Amino acid sequence: MSSRIIATSAARTATYTSADQSTPTAEGGHIIINVTASSDTPSIVPKIQGKGPLGNYYDLLVGVAMTGTGTQVLKIGPGITPVPNAAAADYLPDLWRVVVTAADADSITYSVGAVLAE
Repeated sequence: MSSRIIATSAARTATYTSADQSTPTAEGGHIIINVTASSDTPSIVPKIQGKGPLGNYYDLLVGVAMTGTGTQVLKIGPGITPVPNAAAADYLPDLWRVVVTAADADSITYSVGAVLAE
């Protein structure tokens, strides 16, 4: 197992897109979104995207909307029991990223981390 910080805790008002993550030895993992503060009525939707050999991105797993404080864990890996918007029985490709789509410009403070099965 290994872990990494993908996005440090910060107040955000727009969609966040991580840099490409390179994990050629990881089969899967947990992507953890931790919301610690929000104002007004923010809404964010996290997703894990793979990067294809031609440079295109495709959705692996799309989470549920987060509108207040709390934690959401997106699980991906071979042998995982699929759960809509929470877990996918798929492998994590060599290159992937996390996108957190903001529904509006209301401030929401969150961080994104990963625990990878290598």
